Amino acid sequence: MAAFEPVRYAALTDVGVKRSHNQDACAAQPAVDVAGFAAQGHVFVVADGMGGHAVGEKASAKAARDIPFLYAKHARDGGALPALRRAFQEANSGIHEIGQQNPEFRGLGTTSTALVLRPEGAWIGHVGDSRAYRIRGGRAEQLTFDHSWVWEIAKRQGVDPDELGDFKKNVIIRSLGPDREVEVDIEGPYPVEPGDTFLLCSDGLTGVVTPQEVGAVVSALPPDEAVRFLVHLANLRGGPDNITVLIVQVPGGGGGGGRSARPSLPARLWSAWSRRVHWSFTVLGGGVGLALLSLALQLGAVPGAAVLFVLAALLIVVGLVGLAVHMQKEEPPGTGDIAADLAPRELHVYRSHDCDVTPDVLEKFTQLESQLLDGMRAHNTPADYDAHAQLAKLVGSPGAKGEAVLPAFRARCRSILFLAEAFHKSRHKQELFRPSWTPPPYPQ
Repeated sequence: MAAFEPVRYAALTDVGVKRSHNQDACAAQPAVDVAGFAAQGHVFVVADGMGGHAVGEKASAKAARDIPFLYAKHARDGGALPALRRAFQEANSGIHEIGQQNPEFRGLGTTSTALVLRPEGAWIGHVGDSRAYRIRGGRAEQLTFDHSWVWEIAKRQGVDPDELGDFKKNVIIRSLGPDREVEVDIEGPYPVEPGDTFLLCSDGLTGVVTPQEVGAVVSALPPDEAVRFLVHLANLRGGPDNITVLIVQVPGGGGGGGRSARPSLPARLWSAWSRRVHWSFTVLGGGVGLALLSLALQLGAVPGAAVLFVLAALLIVVGLVGLAVHMQKEEPPGTGDIAADLAPRELHVYRSHDCDVTPDVLEKFTQLESQLLDGMRAHNTPADYDAHAQLAKLVGSPGAKGEAVLPAFRARCRSILFLAEAFHKSRHKQELFRPSWTPPPYPQ
């Protein structure tokens, strides 16, 4: 994302079913012009508070408010990495100070995950177990490491966190506020491609909705519909926690809520090679290779050796010129906080999930809609069922295959969303708050 482009984004936070107060918060601060994008970039934050409703709400709201402001202030003086780290550290100090000064706020803390889109790529700042995903080419990639006991133990044992079951699943080992100092994970810059979609969320979503489902929905629907659908889906599965979803979509890649085409293997290999090796070295290598081939043809008296030699000479000259320009642009040793920030860094994808929209995924959501519809009718939930029937017709005949699967899935999601919103309105009007209710396990 080298040039300024307005991004498409949407955010939604919801109290859930079991909680009486919403301790989540989120913020969006997109750049409005070229100068703002060059200086700060687009900034998005999600926070999940802890320590009792009044305490958690205060901590998450402060993190969502302060981190974008502090980052923007420090970004004027340096690169994204130090600015993002200082923003989290200063937000932590402010939250910690409130906890120290007020005994009733003891335990004040919050997770926080920030996404910054800048000319050099995407940066992630992260503390806690809220998550950031990148959805690209049919894959949902988790770009953050959960700072929880289960993830830390899984890391030490070299196993997948899911293999440990519910072992200390909800125990957070790092957050903003409890301690005077905090270690902040800064990831990036990740290369950004047209059509990339980033999702930030609290664990109220990931606790009940799988990454495969998240990626499929985000691939099929535009951001404003996707955030509503995912929040409703989490609530339909019990809504055991507050739910926050923030989706950011980079322009390009076909638009319309569909996913961009998966790059071919040669394209992916070339992209990976180009990120690690400057193009001048590639051109020089090609020139040397052609020169050797020309020599072999000359020794074998094979026609065409002269043409290859001229081409090899041209490639070598171009490569040398490119290398000279590249060397001149390099910063002298020791000048380099900003240069180091812009240099290629290791890309951490902590987990990667296939999220292609397949006939099996479509069938799973078809069953979900059938169960929801039956339940609403059994309980006489008010809804415009005729309008829903018209939406359901847009799905088409059962058993869609090939290119028809994605449009059918998109239509199915919209018909489910119609029912879920009607159910949500009725639930708030008719159902009593039951904090001891435990929802049935959701299907995997």
